[in-house]
Amino acid sequence: MQLGVIGLGRMGRIVVDRSLAAGHEVVAFDLSAEATAAAAEAGATPADSVADLCERLADGPEPGKRIWLMVPAGDAVDATLAELEPHLDDEDVVVDGGNSHFAESVRRAESTAAAYLDCGTSGGPASAEEGFSLMVGGPERAYNALVPVFDAVATGPDGHDRMGPAGSGHYVKMVHNGVEYALMQAYGEGFELLADGRYDLDLEAVARTWNNGAVIRSWLLELCEEAFREEGSELGDVADHIAGGSTGTWTVEEALEQEVPVPLIYAALAERFDSRNEGRFSRRLANRLRYGFGRHEVARE
Repeated sequence: MQLGVIGLGRMGRIVVDRSLAAGHEVVAFDLSAEATAAAAEAGATPADSVADLCERLADGPEPGKRIWLMVPAGDAVDATLAELEPHLDDEDVVVDGGNSHFAESVRRAESTAAAYLDCGTSGGPASAEEGFSLMVGGPERAYNALVPVFDAVATGPDGHDRMGPAGSGHYVKMVHNGVEYALMQAYGEGFELLADGRYDLDLEAVARTWNNGAVIRSWLLELCEEAFREEGSELGDVADHIAGGSTGTWTVEEALEQEVPVPLIYAALAERFDSRNEGRFSRRLANRLRYGFGRHEVARE
């Protein structure tokens, strides 16, 4: 299949590389000429503009263009769609793989000539080898058309599914992130008690032992082990400052609107906001875990 990819940051490059590895043809574009050139070195066909990318896809062997956006959520998505608009028709499919708000995805689906798929993407840069988890919303025919690419970019056929109509993919990813906040908070609080408790413990050993057969084993716990191995049981100079918060905020706002209680997610979000004030061990661990799964910069003291 021929796929256009717009946005060649850490996540966009993974889409390119995994698609190429599966035998798909990729046309790639980024505002950074260096990023486009790097994708070309990996085997993609470089485009020098959005219009050029669309022209190259139009000349491809298949009817309809398949375009994957991996640009920052918000204005960048709308600006890219505005550039794409003159080149799109109802045979085309556009995938938004960023962390867009689900209501914005519904709006874009209604106003875009192409079939629009909102694709919640989980796994971060650390999933380059294993593949992502993809939560997709939008028309079933458009989802089916992209299944070969989703198989390549995800962990395989079990790593993606159509959640429902427009907006549902980003809705599921929003709630996923709220759950992620609560899990990080739970691990942080548990390890804070161990760090400040009555025994002098090797927290890397604790995490490793828990992760081998214990009920609470998980990838996040593997990342706890990694954090303690690389930073030490006291987490070295990792700061008590947790960035991010938009998707967790959206989750809490939606829970309030639907009158669904989410006390753990709300408490985790509040802790994240409070981390901008004074230091706690649990938040320092959450800071380091964000590097583990997303390669986000680690704020340090």
